[in-house]
Amino acid sequence: MSSPSITIFRGFPATAAYVWSPFACKLEARLRFAGLAYKVEQGAPPKGPRGKIPYIALSKNGESDTEMVSDTTMISEKLVEDGLAEDLNARLTPVEKATDAAVRALLEEKLYFYQTYERWEQNYYTMRDKALSALPFPLKVLIGQISYRKMSSTLYGQGTGRLTAPEITKLKTEVWSHIDALLTASSRKRGSGAPEGMFFVLGGSRPTEADSSLFGFVASGLVCDAAPETRKIVRSLPTVMDYADAIHRHYFPDYEHWDDGNEGEK
Repeated sequence: MSSPSITIFRGFPATAAYVWSPFACKLEARLRFAGLAYKVEQGAPPKGPRGKIPYIALSKNGESDTEMVSDTTMISEKLVEDGLAEDLNARLTPVEKATDAAVRALLEEKLYFYQTYERWEQNYYTMRDKALSALPFPLKVLIGQISYRKMSSTLYGQGTGRLTAPEITKLKTEVWSHIDALLTASSRKRGSGAPEGMFFVLGGSRPTEADSSLFGFVASGLVCDAAPETRKIVRSLPTVMDYADAIHRHYFPDYEHWDDGNEGEK
């Protein structure tokens, strides 16, 4: 496989640190699982091919052929199709592939909306100030209100916005409980070839696409100040924390840990 030039646009200015976007963290995990080097830039949703974060600039033969690619699933498929990354799920059985897809759907099609409600409805000002930190205050207020209305409309149309806050908390907690149960079972049957102390979603010796998604949701949830309830739930699940800590140590040794500077929240 050739070595492409990849830049990830994450929507946040931080470097060598996890950001609040679960999909940006998912994409970084996916690239690191594949052993692909990349750079990070802030970028902005309007500049992405699909109007959302994250997206990448991919160059295989120099800057002149740079291609912009968006949507984390499409990015992963693009890298595999172009022979730049291994298909993490190629070795799975049909049933394992179905399980992997179900885990990703649980996170990306259900939990994502519960956490979006927590961030944009329950902790709006914290989320606005972080997501729009690059804007001057008057513009931040204006764009913040536009973003809020868009998020609220999306949540209502999707269904989460029609639920009460206690109902959303209950559903969100149930998702994390399901993930904890799955990881607990996987940790007991961890593959013999897995790095020391590590275990993956399906219990094999190597990560799959589901691990990219799950780590993205765990890492972003732990560092997001606009998701205190999610952070509390995740920290209450030792197996989930062990899973994330092991991946951090092995694949992200250059990144700040979510506990750095947050000793009071451990």
